[in-house]
Amino acid sequence: MTLPETIIAPLARALAAKGYETLTAVQSAVIADEAAGRDLLVSAQTGSGKTVAFGMAIAPTLLGDEERFTSVGAPMALIIAPTRELALQVQRELDWLYAEAGAKTASCVGGMDVRTERRALERGAHIVVGTPGRLRDHITKGVLDMSALRAVVLDEADEMLDLGFREDLEFILDAAPEDRRTLLFSATVPKPIAQLAKTFQHDALRISATNSAEQHADIEYKLMLVPAAERENAIINTLLYFDSANTIVFASTREGVKHLSARLHNRGFDVVTLSGELSQAERTNALQSMRDGRARICVATDVAARGIDLPNLDLVIHADMPTNPDTLLHRSGRTGRAGRKGTCVLIVPMHRRNAVQRTLKMAKLDVQNMAPPSSTDIEARYRESILTAPDLTKEISEEEAAFVAELLSRYTPEAIAAAYLRQQLAARPAPEDLSDSAQMGKPGDSDPRVRERFEGGTWFKVSVGRKHKAEPRWLLPMLCKAGNVTKTAIGSIRIFDTESHFEVAAPKADAFAKSIEKNGSGERGVTISSIEGVGDAPTRTFPKSPRRPEGPIERYDPNAPRPERADRATRYDPAAPRPEHARADFDKPRPAKVDHDKPRAPKAAAAKDKGKPKWAGKATEGADGAKKTYKPKDKDHKAKRKPQV
Repeated sequence: MTLPETIIAPLARALAAKGYETLTAVQSAVIADEAAGRDLLVSAQTGSGKTVAFGMAIAPTLLGDEERFTSVGAPMALIIAPTRELALQVQRELDWLYAEAGAKTASCVGGMDVRTERRALERGAHIVVGTPGRLRDHITKGVLDMSALRAVVLDEADEMLDLGFREDLEFILDAAPEDRRTLLFSATVPKPIAQLAKTFQHDALRISATNSAEQHADIEYKLMLVPAAERENAIINTLLYFDSANTIVFASTREGVKHLSARLHNRGFDVVTLSGELSQAERTNALQSMRDGRARICVATDVAARGIDLPNLDLVIHADMPTNPDTLLHRSGRTGRAGRKGTCVLIVPMHRRNAVQRTLKMAKLDVQNMAPPSSTDIEARYRESILTAPDLTKEISEEEAAFVAELLSRYTPEAIAAAYLRQQLAARPAPEDLSDSAQMGKPGDSDPRVRERFEGGTWFKVSVGRKHKAEPRWLLPMLCKAGNVTKTAIGSIRIFDTESHFEVAAPKADAFAKSIEKNGSGERGVTISSIEGVGDAPTRTFPKSPRRPEGPIERYDPNAPRPERADRATRYDPAAPRPEHARADFDKPRPAKVDHDKPRAPKAAAAKDKGKPKWAGKATEGADGAKKTYKPKDKDHKAKRKPQV
C-alpha cells in the first residue's frame, strides 16, 4: 500500500525512507480534505503517531505551494509540549520529517542554556519547539518573534493543564497572530480542554481517533499478585524472564527510583534513572544511553510517562501501581507504539489487589493473570536463548576457520560447548527465589498472608524468653536462618520467662532439626532443641478470677426493712444520762466575755530596753563560729537587719 497523495512530496519521501507504508488513524484523519486549513481538536491515544500527524497537518500551511523553505527568519510554527524530554523528542521527529523540505528547527526548554537558545532564535528558525515556561520567558524579553506565526500546536494539552501551565498557555496564545491555525492534541478532552479550545480556536474540527472499547490493542497486560515483601524479587525475575531489549520500570516516588535502581544495579543490570530531581543534561544522557544500547533498563517516575518514545521498548513494568487510570494508560503507552507489540506487567502486592482491580475497570483494560516467573521458568528461557542464539547459525569466515580448527585439534567439541555454556550462564544474572505463596498469585486463590493451619507440627524450644526481652519479630528471622527454612515453615511462637517454644511444620521438621544440630542457632549463648516427649507445647496457667455465686441475684428493694447489724453504733439519745467527766466539763464556769471596745493599757517596757527592739544587741554564732551581733539601721524596729561581724 502506498502513502496518500495528499501528503506534500518532500514529507512523503521522508516517510518512505523511514519505512512508513501505511498511516495510523489519526495521521489519516488530519490530512483529510475536510481538515485542510482548519483548526483541529484531536484526541488520540498514546503511541498513535501524533507527532508525525501534526507535522503533516501544518506542512501545507507552512510551505504553501512550495516544496522547500526559501528563507529563514521569524518562526512560522510553534509546537508546545509539557516536558523537556517530549519537546526534544518532537524536535528530533520534525528534523527527519522536514529534512528534505530544508526546515530549520530550534528548541526552547527549561534546564537548557538560555544564551544558546537566544542565539538560535536570532539566527532564525522555521519551527520552534518548547515548553510553556521557557517560551513565555523568551516572548516577554522580546527574543521570540511571534509576528510571522502561521500555526500553533499544543501537544499533550491535558497534561499541560494538569501541570499548572494554563496561564502560560493563555499568554502564548494571546501573543500569537489572530489568523494562525491552532491545533490541539490531547489523549482525552475533559471540560478544561474544551473551554481552552472554545476560547482560542475558530470553527475547530473535532477528530477522535481513540476507540474507548479497545484501549491499547497492541499492548498485552499481565497482572502479578505477589506478597509485599517479595515485590522486588518478582521485578527481577520478570526482567530476566522477558529479557527485553529496552524496559521502563515505573516507581511512584524519587526515593523509590533510587532504591530500585540501586538494587537492580547490584544484581548486574545496566540501569539508568529518570526523575524530576535530575538536571536536563542527566536526563538527556539517560535517554541517550537507552537509545545507544549502553543501558537496557530505565527506572523512572511519572515524568517519563508522557511522550517518551524509546526504540525497541517492548516491556513496561509497574513497580508501584498508580490510582489514576489516565496515568496507568500513559505509562503503559510507552510500549506498543506505532504498530509495534508490547507487554505491560503490573506487579501488585496482595493487600492492594482490590484497589488495582477498580483502577483497571475504570481504565477498561483486559488483563491476564500471571504467576511471577520462578527460577525454573527463567532457567528454561536461558537454555532456549542459548540454543537459538543467532551466532550459532552464522557461517564460519575465512579468518575464523584457522582458529576454529586449532581449537578442535586441542579440545573436544564437548569441552568447547561446555565452556560456551558456562560463559553464557555467567553473563546472565541469577534469578531470585520466590515463596510458594507468590507462585499462586491469582485473585481466586487464598491470601498468602493468612497462615495455613499446622497439623502434626513438631515443637522446639529456644533458650531465650521474656527475661531476655525476646520478641517474635527478632526470633523469627533467627529461627529461619538457623533452620534454613522460610517464615512460612514456622507456626506458633510462645514466649515464657526463660525460654520460648515454637512450632515447625511437619514436612520441614526433620530438615530443621538436622540444620540446628549441624550449625547451632547462629547466636552466642542461644541454644535450640526439640521438646522431647511432648505432643504439644506447654501452656501457661493463670489463677482463676473470682466468680459470682450460683443462682439468681436478689434485686434491692428500698421499701424493705433494713436488717439490724450487730456492729452498728448506738444511736444518739439526748435524754440519756451523760458520763460524769462530760458533765463536769459542762458545769465549769465559762470565762467572761472580752470587751473589744474598751481601750487597752499600754505595756510597761523595761528601762534598759526602752527605745530599741528586743532583738538588737544579741549575739549569735555564725556557721564559722564567729560571733555576730545585729543592730537596727534606725530607730524603726521594722528596719532591715544587717549582720555586723
